[in-house]
Amino acid sequence: MRVIRKREDGYHDLETIFYPIMGVHDELEVNPSDRFEFIQEGLAVDCKAEDNLIIRCYERMKSLYPQIGPVAIRFKKNIPFGAGLGGGSSDAAHMALALNELFKLKLSETELIDAVRPLGADCPFFILNRPCFAEGIGDQLTPIEMDLSAYRLVMIKPEDKVSTKEAYGGIITHQEAAGTLLRDQIYVNDFEQTVFLLHPTIAVIKKHLLDAGALYASMSGSGSTVFALFDHNSEYRALTDMALFDIQPSAMILFDDTLGER
Repeated sequence: MRVIRKREDGYHDLETIFYPIMGVHDELEVNPSDRFEFIQEGLAVDCKAEDNLIIRCYERMKSLYPQIGPVAIRFKKNIPFGAGLGGGSSDAAHMALALNELFKLKLSETELIDAVRPLGADCPFFILNRPCFAEGIGDQLTPIEMDLSAYRLVMIKPEDKVSTKEAYGGIITHQEAAGTLLRDQIYVNDFEQTVFLLHPTIAVIKKHLLDAGALYASMSGSGSTVFALFDHNSEYRALTDMALFDIQPSAMILFDDTLGER
């Protein structure tokens, strides 16, 4: 994640790579009903129900396409909230995809992207759901060829919570670095410099993963999850027994064995 410049509208221009993962996912079931119903299960979501991106997506789609009727939604949250993994944005995008199919809207990919764009900068990515180079505020997408099937993914979500405000608070922009992410394959996360100072345990987790044999490790987005790539023969599951978890006993360890080209 390169943070290139601060924009006049207060947002920042970024360069990053989005890659879809499948092994760790929320569950969303949408069925037609005679009245609107929303049932949430699984992990707690740190917002009011009416602020949930799934409901906001339903309301936006219904305002754009009045033929959408009431639905019964069952939502099970498995991706940790505020983890920097795009869980909420993915939920919103897949709600739009479900409504498109359920009510036979026959919307194009471009129309679906335009519908979800106001809900979050990374929502359009989850409509495409394939590896992309992202620019702008993260919503200008260029599909790329990327195959990570030679690796296994480990993600650790610590107890620490990182707000977007504090992540951007001490960021140093790198306007001169524009274009280096793909051209020079400089895969760094500019948020780490700020976030690691405020949350040193996250830095410890990254070091822990590298010491455990990870070929690459980084914080995901503005945090707080740290992910690492291991080769297929690595004994990375032994991570659960290592000393890190004397420090972070409630850290969540997430595995994804389904990485590959989408």
